[in-house]
Amino acid sequence: MRAKETRLPENISASEFDRTFLPHMDAAYNLARWLMRNDQDAQDVVQEAFLRAFRFAGGFRGGDAKAWLLAIVRNAAFTWMKRNRGDNSPVEFDESFHVEEFTESGLEADALKKADRAMVQSALEDLAVEFREVLVMRDIEGLSYKEIAQVADLPIGTVMSRLARARGRLARLIKKRIGKES
Repeated sequence: MRAKETRLPENISASEFDRTFLPHMDAAYNLARWLMRNDQDAQDVVQEAFLRAFRFAGGFRGGDAKAWLLAIVRNAAFTWMKRNRGDNSPVEFDESFHVEEFTESGLEADALKKADRAMVQSALEDLAVEFREVLVMRDIEGLSYKEIAQVADLPIGTVMSRLARARGRLARLIKKRIGKES
């Protein structure tokens, strides 16, 4: 269910902030966890993101509170990674280098159906951050392409192509893992 569009006053109260943004804490943690690949770091990022959100909540001009908060979480995660891990920012996408063919045959579809949760999580961990983040926002958090474009500050076409490539890579990673288990 989508959050009701809300515009907060410049002098927001803690209860107004809680009512607007706390329902999205799980989504914030999920995105941070998948970006950071570490529970403790994700908790730190979510805490920082909520502090930033509270500090700048008066600047929230309506729209989807979840998308606004996830944009802050994403920015906080990349800031944290840059400060603590060196420059791990997403690389510029080079179509000629990254594009791989993917067709979903009957065997591939069957392989995906057999994948268990741990295998999917492990494969998702192996994706590059720019692919992992769009998958998490779309397939786990249910954001629309438009919302993802706003959160990630990307053109909607880039979101759609990145999502397609991410799903293809995820399927291939899972297929490889299933092959290794056989």
